[in-house]
Amino acid sequence: MLYLLTILFGNFDHSLFKSIYIFLLSFFSNTFSAISGGGAGLLQLPALILSGVPYYQALASHKLATVALGVGGSLRNYKSLGNDISVAWQILIFGLPGVILGSSIVEFISEKYLYLILGIISILLAFYSFLKPDLGLSSGKNKPNLVHKIRFSIFIFLIGILNGSISSGTGLLVTILLIKTFEMDFLRAICLTFFTVGVFWNFIGAVFLTKIGSVPSNLLLILIIGSFTGGYFGAHLSKLNGNILIKKTFTTVCILVGISLFIKSIKMFFIN
Repeated sequence: MLYLLTILFGNFDHSLFKSIYIFLLSFFSNTFSAISGGGAGLLQLPALILSGVPYYQALASHKLATVALGVGGSLRNYKSLGNDISVAWQILIFGLPGVILGSSIVEFISEKYLYLILGIISILLAFYSFLKPDLGLSSGKNKPNLVHKIRFSIFIFLIGILNGSISSGTGLLVTILLIKTFEMDFLRAICLTFFTVGVFWNFIGAVFLTKIGSVPSNLLLILIIGSFTGGYFGAHLSKLNGNILIKKTFTTVCILVGISLFIKSIKMFFIN
């Protein structure tokens, strides 16, 4: 088995040990992401950057890998999508233009400001989730009026821009927006997030980012396997343990993503 693995990774520009290390990081980060509704970039993207992959290539690789996360999570909970197709269309119609815009301007904007904004938002989401003990634990039948739908569409477009330019945390924003707008529970909202953001947003974003630089294929296979298996396993755990586990994981991932992005932003301010 080790011999076959050595042959498989023999042409890679990094060691077998590093391949296993990146796979495990990808698997566990995507497992937690599948439970919480986002945050895979907290470990996966920094791991790529630390491996020497340039930021834009790392971001594109991460997005392509999280398409596998979206597929893995959606396959496990696909039955939950049936009643929310109209909401999925809203997320795609208004979110994809934002993703394209964000991916197109990522070369021309300073990452430190985006990290700072998203980091603060993620921390605030964690506190909001903590202070609202019943948030996302049950699913209602709220039908938003026209004003709420317009507001939802605007927020989805803005989150799409962030998704196209940054990796970490945007799935968390979509998840909480679905819960607040449509009174979904966490399991239902996360399933919809993976189907729309995980599969379609990240794929389109990755396509546009690959125009900036080529994607390192030596890492991509490992990331895809880790993301798919982690996504499926995380979705399975969330299905078994329900919304309480999801809410706790969501709050934890939000605070970790927020602190990580905030620290990264502060470092960039001092370095530059």
